[in-house]
Formats: sequence, C-alpha cells, structure tokens
Amino acid sequence: MNRQRGVALYQPSDADRKTKRKNRRALTEGGDYIERHQPDDALGDEPAPGQAEKRQHSLRRRLRLRVDTHRATTRILRVAYPFLAEGGLGANGTYIGSDVFSGGSFVYDPWVLYQAKVLTNPNILLAGVIGTGKSSTAKALITRSIALGRKAYVPCDPKGEWTAVAEAVGGVAIQLGPGLPNRLNPLDAGVRPASVAEEEWRRIVWSRRRALLGTLAESTLGRLMSSVEHTALDVALGTASRNDASPTLPDVVHALFQPDGNDVGLETDVLIADGRQVAHAIRRLVHGDLAGMFDGPSTTTFDPNAPMITLDSSRIGSAGNDHALRVALACASSWMEAVAADPSAGQRFIVYDEGWRVMRDPALLRRMQEQWKLSRAWGISNILIVHRLSDLAAVGDLGSEARALAEGLLADCSTRVMLRQEPDQLARTASLLGLTDVEIATIAKLPKGRALWRMPSRSFVVQLVRHAREADLFDTDGHM
Repeated sequence: MNRQRGVALYQPSDADRKTKRKNRRALTEGGDYIERHQPDDALGDEPAPGQAEKRQHSLRRRLRLRVDTHRATTRILRVAYPFLAEGGLGANGTYIGSDVFSGGSFVYDPWVLYQAKVLTNPNILLAGVIGTGKSSTAKALITRSIALGRKAYVPCDPKGEWTAVAEAVGGVAIQLGPGLPNRLNPLDAGVRPASVAEEEWRRIVWSRRRALLGTLAESTLGRLMSSVEHTALDVALGTASRNDASPTLPDVVHALFQPDGNDVGLETDVLIADGRQVAHAIRRLVHGDLAGMFDGPSTTTFDPNAPMITLDSSRIGSAGNDHALRVALACASSWMEAVAADPSAGQRFIVYDEGWRVMRDPALLRRMQEQWKLSRAWGISNILIVHRLSDLAAVGDLGSEARALAEGLLADCSTRVMLRQEPDQLARTASLLGLTDVEIATIAKLPKGRALWRMPSRSFVVQLVRHAREADLFDTDGHM
C-alpha cells in the first residue's frame, strides 16, 4: 500500500495480473468461472475450509442465459425489429418508383419475374378509384418498358387517352368511329409465322374467325347460341371462306341469308330458318350503328414492329353505347390476335382500359379468358384496368357464369396493383384478392400515385416517380 496525500493507493501484484489474464482467457474460451482477487487486508482472515464459497468476494459461477424459443408472425416481429425492410425484386426490369418502406428503387417486369418463379403468370390487375393515378401507373410501366424492347397493344381506348402516348413513343393510333375513314376487317388472317405449317395455319385462322363470329352473335343476342344456330354459322363461314380467301362480315351475313345446304346435306330453307336470328345479329355491324368500321377490307395494316398500337374508340364510347363499344372491342382484338398469337413477335402488353365496361358481356369474357390462359404461350401480359372490384356485381348474379368468368380473370392475374379504395369497397376487395388486414388498412389511406403491388407471396408499397414530361403526357385532368 502507498499513501499519497492521504489517499490509499493499491499497487497490483504479479498474482493480480495473472488472475486478470486468466479471467480474460476464460471469457474468451467460454470458461465457467471468474476468479476475483483482492489484497489480504481487504479480504480479512483466511476462511475455514468449506466456507470460502460463502464469502461475498469468493469464486463466482457465470450463469448462462437460457431463453425458450419463440415463434411469431411478421406482423408481431416487425415491432421487435422495426428497421427490417423488403429486399426488393432485383434490378432487372422497368423502374416504377421508390419502395416506401425500404427507400430503395422498385423495379418490375412480368417476364423476368415469371422466369424467376416469383409470378405464376404475367397478367396484371390495376384497380383504383378515379383520381388516384392508375392511368399514370399503367402508362409509366408501358412506355418505360418499350425502351427495354417490349411492345404494347391497346385494342380499345374508349376515352382516347392513349393516342398521345402512342404517338409520343413512335407508335400508331388508329381512330375508329362512325364517319371516320379507317376500317378494319376482323376476319383478316394476318401473316403466317414461319414456324407454322400451311395446313395448321388454315385451322388456326378458321378457329379464330369462328370464335369471333360466335362472340358477336351471342353478344348481340344476349344469350348462348343453339346447336342449329352453330351449324348455320359454320356453313355460312365455310361458304364465305370458299368464295374469298379474305372474307368480310358482309360475306358471312350474305351466306347466312342465302346458305348453301349441300355442304351438310340440309335443305336451304331449314338453314335459313335456323340461322335467321344470328344473321340479323351480325347484320348490325354491316348496316346498323356500327356500319363503316368493320364491314369491308382493312384500310390499314397491322405493323408488328410498331412499339405501340392503340385503337381510339372514343367516338363510340362518347355516345354511352356500351354494347357497341364491346362489339368494337371484340372485332379489334380479333384483328390484333393475328400478330399477338405469334410467339416470335416478342413480348407484348395488351391493355384493357375501362375494364368494367367490357366485363359486362359474358361472350366477350369467355374470349378474354382464353387470352388470359394463353398468355404464357403467346408471351403477352394482359393488363386489366378497373375502378373498383365491386363492378363485378354488375356482371351477373352470384353463382352465374358471367360472375365466375369475371372472378376467374382476377384469379389469373398474379400481380395486383391496388391504389386507394373507398372504405365501403375494402371488404369486397379483401375477399376477392385475399388481402391481409394490414394490406387493407394500407390501401384505405394511400395518397395519389402510391399503390400496393401484391404478388403471390410478397407485397410492396410503391410511390410512382414521374418525369415532368411524363406528367404532362399522362395527364387526364386537362379538361378540369
């Protein structure tokens, strides 16, 4: 002991230094004991044998902490680990905006994610109330994807808002409507792919033409065709195709009113009676309110190399005639199918804007469902844009075929992009899409331009980031 100005100073001995080194080694190597050494005058007299462990400063055991394992959901663990965030979908694809939770960039491409087995199909559902930014989200995804080699087709643009976008990216906008010079023949065969044999191509063209005529007839009749009506339509298409390699709708209507019964061994009068209602239904496109648009040879050709092709049907949609708009969509989509069905044409988006209008027609729904099912084989990504999912209630009664077809389209969309929904729509949205309570609470308060991107096992809250040029181009509030 040394004393300095009345303060007792303890100088550690060699034994103390050895004890500290021993303790440090024990902690490093996982030892069980820590030895404490103090000077003799601090410890007092030497304790009796067996009593050393009771002394306050004697040897102590380092107890190991043992905690039971705990299992919890991410909803609970996010409170314990609040700074963990989703790692994102990678950097391969189209930049959309910023991930709100992680602060990183959000990049999306349905074909890349399908190859990575993140998605089961490339189809997309985009829903949001008016003014939340769903049009800007769809246009940003498509126009930016064009720079990566993708193409886009818009078979029906009832508001004409895609025309400026198509022209800005070097695409083609075809305006359709009464009194306009453009005309499309929905029965065009298109260009045969090099990988398809001549005989097989004839069967494909026949099947596509027959499916379109059936859709037009059932859509106009408002019911399914009977077996005798199917026979009459088959005979009429066969007659029209035999007389002309590129038949038109007037040719089919003429063959329905004046059939050739020798093909099936039926009397002409019987075929006329069987196909009378179908003939009058399809005649509407030749001499009715849709005359002049689909009743002759095409005045324009489909350019498969164009980055975007849109069919502006605002002249039809502005009249509020939803049925005429759906018929025009069926004809236009058939005209586009000649190229869309070619796998060698590249990867393409097909946009169905204002989907609540087209989903009211069961015949058109069946046609769309086939296209949804073949999206992977054709290399296309269908985008269905709707305001709210309660629009499905207008399709048909619960349990009806139309209702089942409409809900099937939603089920075949691996990517669901949900912008803000009104409070009275949340329960319906949750039941149709299988959203969690946290996701429902999120979409109820999303600001403009922010959306919940939900995939089979992952979800992101993404804020759309637009350039000033894009903001002007995508604006749909100009008239306001």
